[in-house]
Parts: sequence; structure tokens; C-alpha cells
Amino acid sequence: MSRKRVLITGAAGFLGSHLCDRFIKEDFHVIAMDNLITGDLRNIEHLFQLENFEFHNHDVSKFVHVSGELDYILHFASPASPIDYLKIPIQTLKVGSLGIHNLLGLARVKKARILIASTSEVYGDPTVNPQPEEYWGNVNPVGPRGVYDEAKRFQEAMTMAYHTFHGLETRIVRIFNTYGPRMRLNDGRVLPAFIGQALRGEDLTVFGDGSQTRSFCYVDDLVEGIYRLLFSDYTQPVNIGNPDEITIKEFGEEIIKLTGTKQKLVFKPLPTDDPKQRRPDISKAKAILGWEPKVGRAEGLKITYEYFKSLPEKEIQHKDFSYYNKK
Repeated sequence: MSRKRVLITGAAGFLGSHLCDRFIKEDFHVIAMDNLITGDLRNIEHLFQLENFEFHNHDVSKFVHVSGELDYILHFASPASPIDYLKIPIQTLKVGSLGIHNLLGLARVKKARILIASTSEVYGDPTVNPQPEEYWGNVNPVGPRGVYDEAKRFQEAMTMAYHTFHGLETRIVRIFNTYGPRMRLNDGRVLPAFIGQALRGEDLTVFGDGSQTRSFCYVDDLVEGIYRLLFSDYTQPVNIGNPDEITIKEFGEEIIKLTGTKQKLVFKPLPTDDPKQRRPDISKAKAILGWEPKVGRAEGLKITYEYFKSLPEKEIQHKDFSYYNKK
């Protein structure tokens, strides 16, 4: 029997590369696609020699063609850090609009099931905590984060339109803060930013008073949730994340303890529209998918720290906090 074929966009990125690994492990033929604007071929180079893996350097905001049959599509192409939003805001909006339109059209032609990567950012700066899927969000469409937040909200709307109007098989995952090996060390997100500063012997920068919260999910847990959602019968959005909430100040103290740095926390003004709370309600994932996270933060952070320590020195020393210097 021939292998099932899956197209994974954003395949050279952090999450996309882990999904490639999972589907290769499950004996799929993986068609990886990425324009490498934020992705890195090093994340998937170990797969290039496999007969059931192929890579296409392509921007999904342009017409997407895949030869032969296609069973599944996972759309994970998108910049996903605040620093990237400001550097490439137009591309961020295009991949969430033109890109999803192209891939939904491809799924319709191929009669493939498509799963799209949405985000907890659709909830904006939430007024409820934890955030259930029924919460519609509190988003500033013209703020600095709007290019990402609204791209993802539009992506969900377009996906549901194809599902209801064309009867397309669709799935939507709302991803909360995820971490693990292959993250970019200095992409502006709090976890790699803290570890990068610790590795450079710098004080750890907390934006705001540190009372804002985040919930961190280890990448292997996230991939398991996505895999289960793809093969479920549920078509509405599903939160996948770890509900173990922690303040940024407490998290910074955890990183100091983990890394053994002698540095301290320093506080700077909070960026515009930075969410003050982020915690998933995973009731649906538990009930529908039988899923919940298994990897504790202490275990996951240890693995991630070892990965970051192994990076070339020039990557550890590189830093870019341009997003946080803009109001």
C-alpha cells in the first residue's frame, strides 16, 4: 500500500520541522514547503536523504502546485515572533490571507483534509482567564501586533467559510506558547530571550512589572495534540497548550536558577498591546482528543537549555530587540 501524502508549509520553522519528524515517523510521504524567510534548512536537513521526504522552496502567498495525490495539508507557514511582525508585516498579512486562500484551494482540488495553525493571539489581550475557544478576543487591529493577530483571525474565518460553503475537511488548532529545540534563540519571545541573555551573561529583561502571565507547552506535547486533532472529526477551533500558568517575573527567576547566571531581572516598559494573561482552557482537547500535556516545565526547559547552549557562539551573541524599542 502506498504511503499517505502530506504537505507541511512552514516546514523549516520550529514547529513545522517537528511536524515533519512526526509524520516521517508515522510513515507518511512528507512534502515540505518553506520560503526560508524565517525558517532554517538546518531544522530539516537530517530528512533530506529519505525517499519519503521532499522539499520545495516556495512562498505559499503565490500559487501553490503539488503534483500527484495529496491526502493532508498542514498550514504552518507564518512569521511567529514579535520581531518578525515589524520586520515583515506585509508578508505576515499575505501568508495569512493569500497563503491560506491558495492552500484551501489546493485542498479542495486534491480533496485533502487541511489543518491550519492559528494562535492564542486571536484572543488579543484577554478579559477572561483562562481563554476558552468560545471567547472572541480583545484585539487591536491597528496596533503593532495587529498584522499577526488579524492575519490569524482572517485565516480562521476563511477556513470555516471553505468548510461550510464547499464542505472541505478542515481543522483549526489554536497554539499557545510553545518551546523546545529548534526555536530561534533571539526571536523576541520571552523564553529564548531570557535564555539568550543568561548565556551572554546579561541581566534578564522583564517588560512591564512582570505580573503578566504565560503558559508554556513543550513542543512534543503540542505535536501530539496537533496529530490527534488532524485525525479527529472535530471542525471547530481547539486550544492546544499547557495550562500551567506562571508570571513573567517568576519565569525569569526560574531561568536564572536553571542557567546558574549571576545576573538579575531588570524592568522596562511594557510594549503596546502585549497580553497581560495567557492561559489555555484545554477542556475541549481533553474531552475530544483525549489530550493533555505530559512534559513538565522543569523537564522541558532543561532539554531546551541544553539545545541553546550547543548553538554556535555567533548565534548566542546575536540579539535583536527592535520590537521592544518601538511604541
